[in-house]
Amino acid sequence: MINAFNGAGDTWTPTWINVAGFWCFQVPLAYLLAKYIGMGPKGVFFAVPAAEIGMTIAAVLLFRTGRWKKINV
Repeated sequence: MINAFNGAGDTWTPTWINVAGFWCFQVPLAYLLAKYIGMGPKGVFFAVPAAEIGMTIAAVLLFRTGRWKKINV
């Protein structure tokens, strides 16, 4: 889904999805699960697919808005 934005010439949308998904969701969630919940390495490995699912949902919702069609290449 992210590559659909890139192919259409919209490179800012996938950039912000990745920044939000990795730095604002995946890294804090991994730290929270590993340290505070006590899951250790399992918490880190749980955070990766959770973040990927969230980024996929965000990409689908943003793709459906159709703003990527208005980008001039």
